[in-house]
Amino acid sequence: MSDRRILVPVGPQAWRWRTFSGERTLVVAARTVTSLVRVLDVLPAVVPDDPRVAVVFAYDPSSAFNDGVLDLLRSLGCRTLPWSQLAEIQPDLLLSASENIGAPAGDFPLLILPHGIGFQKFVPDSASSSTRLSGLVADELLTARRAWLAVSHPDQERQLAASHPSTVGRTVLVGDPVLDRLRASRRWRERYRSALGIAGNQRLVVLSSTWGSGSLIGTHPDLPMELLAQLPADEFRVALVLHPNVPSAHGSWQVRVLQQSAVDAGLLLVDPLDGWQQALVASDLVIGDHGSVTLYGAALGKPVLLAAFGSESVPGTAGSALREAADWLETSAPLRPRLEAALAEHRPDRLTGITDRAFAEPGMALPRLRQLVYRLLGLGEPKVPTRGAQAFPLPPQIPARVTSMLVATTVADTADGGLRVDVERFPAPVAKRGEESGDRFWHLASDVDEPDTELSESASVLLCGDVLSGTDTGTARITTLLADFPGALLAALPLEHGCLVGLRDGRVIAVDPMHGPPPDPGLAAAAVYACLRTGREPADTVVTLRCGPQQRQVRLTG
Repeated sequence: MSDRRILVPVGPQAWRWRTFSGERTLVVAARTVTSLVRVLDVLPAVVPDDPRVAVVFAYDPSSAFNDGVLDLLRSLGCRTLPWSQLAEIQPDLLLSASENIGAPAGDFPLLILPHGIGFQKFVPDSASSSTRLSGLVADELLTARRAWLAVSHPDQERQLAASHPSTVGRTVLVGDPVLDRLRASRRWRERYRSALGIAGNQRLVVLSSTWGSGSLIGTHPDLPMELLAQLPADEFRVALVLHPNVPSAHGSWQVRVLQQSAVDAGLLLVDPLDGWQQALVASDLVIGDHGSVTLYGAALGKPVLLAAFGSESVPGTAGSALREAADWLETSAPLRPRLEAALAEHRPDRLTGITDRAFAEPGMALPRLRQLVYRLLGLGEPKVPTRGAQAFPLPPQIPARVTSMLVATTVADTADGGLRVDVERFPAPVAKRGEESGDRFWHLASDVDEPDTELSESASVLLCGDVLSGTDTGTARITTLLADFPGALLAALPLEHGCLVGLRDGRVIAVDPMHGPPPDPGLAAAAVYACLRTGREPADTVVTLRCGPQQRQVRLTG
């Protein structure tokens, strides 16, 4: 952004061109994406329907994490002025969720909102080689009695008073508007899960990482891939929530490249600006670090496992206490048993003693924040009633279709002469084929539109997702598929009420449900493959298919 001045809606001559009265000017400091999003989350509810307040955004390019700020402002249509123009317009209030700002001389107040939970981290100081307390504004603004700090718990006031006496009398207990909205969003949990593509029988594991070398993703960049490799895809989904500073510092392209194998294996790479709240509400388990999202997960009563915890955590804070109170994930050990145990043993109130030290006055954040803003502006509150905490909207859809699976089938005879086949499917881009035995077998199943030809040409089973039209015949389609992929042993395709599985020797097996919906082509092929591996004729066989918590019986005829 250039330093070109803007003339509307603020400034000495703005009255000549503006439409709304603009009795007061509220400037939002736009310094980092993280801090800007935090203000944008609450501002529409704080100054709703009020033409007396002219809201503009001042872009401060001084942060190491300024990438993406201008793009976000432009996408929302925010009126933006250069930071250098602040001295000229002298706003009535400067609102920021970034404490590391250099406000120009003047007597207008500054209100600093937290962009995380409290004052729980030491972060690098851009003005020196040392560190500073995240969330604490410069001493000169406090001693000049211009800055106000919004806090979410009285313990934070006591913490600041002990370490920085200049904050005494400059803190205001507001509460946490993000937690209020998260709690209001819990009634939409199933809608969020549906929007994210989470099936009813799947458990969603959310990986939450703050930024920095001591973060989860900085310490264990391969953890998303390892989880996907070890967790059956029919039973688990995995989402990754990164602090916005990670893509801001390294670029979204770099993040996608570093997680490409995991994304190909079904990872939900959540937009840090739009969707992490919904993913957290939709989650069944949170694996995190010392970042705020982990503590929000604990406050929602989620099972929490820690995979990292940076040394920058401030001792004595609620965030620091989480290190000792929460269970840890040993990443070098098998992951699935640890996750299953955490889910089975979970008590929603287990970490309440920690989260109660971080959040006070639940449900009051927006009304209190509105009262404070209008007091600082010198205006009476508008007649529009204060809004309650709003549920977050449905998240953007994240495409996460896995087109090749390593399939493990465990086979046993049943008392009525049929077969029971237990099926576990793992994303082929990251999974490793396990050991085989007399009753446990592995095969690679690939969709016909698998883009990785090395996988599709190595697959034993080909899967076609298109239901046959009225003019197609299953036998002809199967013959074509097996001709196109000479390495495959089987090809499976869906019908309206079942599936067809074709063998290379020309046999075609119909797989029909004995009750309930038909199996997908991958499960139908697994039933036929299990018969072949155990030497059983697949025609006229009843197979009990178990995949995760689901069980169904199918009849194989040919």
